[in-house]
Amino acid sequence: MTIRLPGAGGTLRTYEPRTEPLAVTPGTPFTSRTVFSAAHVVADPFADVSPDSPAAVDWDATLAFRRHLWSHGLGVAEAMDTAQRGMGLDWAGAAELIRRSAAEAKSVGGRIACGVGTDQIASGSLAEVRAAYEEQLALVEESGAQAILMASRALAAAASGPEDYLEVYGHLLRQAAEPVVLHWLGPMFDPALEGYWGSADLDAATDTFLDVIAAHPDKVDGIKVSLLDAQREIDIRRRLPKGVRCYTGDDFNYPELIAGDEQGFSHALLGIFDPLGPLAAQAVRALDTGDTQGFRELLDPTVGLSRHLFQTPTRFYKTGVVFLAWLAGHQSHFTMVGGLQSARSLPHFATAYELADGLGLFPDPKLAEERMKTLLSVYGVNQ
Repeated sequence: MTIRLPGAGGTLRTYEPRTEPLAVTPGTPFTSRTVFSAAHVVADPFADVSPDSPAAVDWDATLAFRRHLWSHGLGVAEAMDTAQRGMGLDWAGAAELIRRSAAEAKSVGGRIACGVGTDQIASGSLAEVRAAYEEQLALVEESGAQAILMASRALAAAASGPEDYLEVYGHLLRQAAEPVVLHWLGPMFDPALEGYWGSADLDAATDTFLDVIAAHPDKVDGIKVSLLDAQREIDIRRRLPKGVRCYTGDDFNYPELIAGDEQGFSHALLGIFDPLGPLAAQAVRALDTGDTQGFRELLDPTVGLSRHLFQTPTRFYKTGVVFLAWLAGHQSHFTMVGGLQSARSLPHFATAYELADGLGLFPDPKLAEERMKTLLSVYGVNQ
């Protein structure tokens, strides 16, 4: 079994795939950490749509992938950035996704939290931003899922300073029925979120973020920090009120942040745990037994793949996630809502395949090899 993979400049290299996947088995939820995988959506490849049409979703395949994650003990973070919110999936599609996934979670006993944003409006006044958040919060709460208050492009555009963030988030937290997760998504994931919390100075923005939490600690289950800055996350984690959790969203430094230090640790809400689900679950179970070394030995080697998928421009990491789901057999095609399967290059795909195969992520390595060769042939690389 060999495959010729392309590199930069049109060169080809010979790669010998693994013959056996990493041995993992489904299991029960974890005891030492709360872990969510932000899950992707599966497009309907037979729908006659264009990249700017409303998303056509294959609901059966999308829900089957969530059952796969639940079977390994992971929670599902639904309708988040990984599900292409604002990048192919509009609010109508996200609302349907939330309803269906929450019902599925209830039927199988899976844990679910869902993104609450303002993407039903492109822009608006602070009052309109508030109303958009309220509409989405009501739907998530009615579905029975936990709410994740996501960063809002419309709020970033409408706010004139930190006081507007304090007012909007304070209003939402006061009316939330149950404690929520606050999500700080950095501009590397979405350039429209530059200067969130009222300042481009991250120290000042951090202070405002923490002020929101300090004013409503009983309404904040935790925070998700997606800034790809491990030290800043640790600093924020150490300043949180007692009982408020930190869910790492750092797809570059997650092993060390989840393992923690003498002053605490992070839980996880990660897009990279979509392709890494079974392996990540096995690693966290090692941590459940107190085996930090075993946890790191399993998870540290995955960082190279994650850094590759999340390389600049980071917001296109979803393309690599869906590509690996196709190679792993979780869906029958490599098509994405919004046409985003075209957002990464052939050399990028080749490296992603090689790194994922080296980790043993493909349940059927032969299938992954055949599908990779099919993609290569479309690009004119014959084996």
